[in-house]
Amino acid sequence: MNSKSLVITVLLFLALFAAPVAATYSPHVGDHFSYYEVQDLGSGTGDYAGYSEHTITNGVETVNGVNADGTVAASYSYSWTWNNSTGATENGNSSGDFTFSPVTFLYINGTDNQTGYVNPTVWFCMDNSIPNGGTFSLLNTEMTVISRNYSYYLQSQNRNVNTIFAQGTSSYQRNDVYGQFSADYTWKAYFDPSTGYIIGYSYNEQDTSPSGTGFTYTENLYVNSTSYPLTAATGSNPGGANSTPTQYISYIIVIIVVLVVIAILIYALSRRRALPKHSYQQSYQQQSPPPGPPPEKIDLTPKQPPVQQIVVKEVVKVKCQYCGALIDSTAQTCPICGAPRT
Repeated sequence: MNSKSLVITVLLFLALFAAPVAATYSPHVGDHFSYYEVQDLGSGTGDYAGYSEHTITNGVETVNGVNADGTVAASYSYSWTWNNSTGATENGNSSGDFTFSPVTFLYINGTDNQTGYVNPTVWFCMDNSIPNGGTFSLLNTEMTVISRNYSYYLQSQNRNVNTIFAQGTSSYQRNDVYGQFSADYTWKAYFDPSTGYIIGYSYNEQDTSPSGTGFTYTENLYVNSTSYPLTAATGSNPGGANSTPTQYISYIIVIIVVLVVIAILIYALSRRRALPKHSYQQSYQQQSPPPGPPPEKIDLTPKQPPVQQIVVKEVVKVKCQYCGALIDSTAQTCPICGAPRT
């Protein structure tokens, strides 16, 4: 496999873990959800030291129809109970009708009892096709999509469900029955990926003043029932606080596999060496071997010169019977006197 193929393989592998972007959902008649919300004021300093408030709200939001101009006709109703650290208690309820745009998500005629906002958008749904990093508005807060595959623990169902996770951070000047404060807040919201309707949110605000008086204010909301089916969580949260141990393990496995693929790619590229166009190796491989018999096998073992053998013959000597000289026994005549040997 060449480097180009390996790169394509890595990209396809990473794409398997990317959450698909859904088409924009249009509200339908009968869409609805019920919710449970807890509001707390506490951690006071200065004039608010030791003081707290606690509010529980149960509500329903319902889509009743789509008007001729395209706006969505909806209704709301909720009831609440309130108490504080001095022992005071109150309760009440509210209901009504309103319309909003399914394109801009702005309230058009009326609101579900939202006060203190300028030209706000609805708080309970978003454009579900917004990608990671995209922005939208809830009431007057700009939110950024952090993850389209976030595992959110839904308390009412005691399970983790798949959500779009968005977050916004901002500040404003509070001037109401609580007093005048500089308020800084973070709003984390979780939406159904298939419809864009709310599943839950967490709002944390810190109020301070130059005199040292201040408090924290929180809201935590989650749905109890929905007309839209919620899907079980299958992804893992990048740094999310709602991950289960199993999801952390899955996330780690994905990281390990990606690192292994990258390591293989790096190794393959490091092993690939391009040869020069006219290299010695190419020239040698293209030449034909010379004609003729193959060369003889060369023996490089050192050789010693052959040993010469000298044969020494012994010849018997006898005396010449004429002159007495010693002559060879094989001689026919004496070499001294010339007499015959016998």
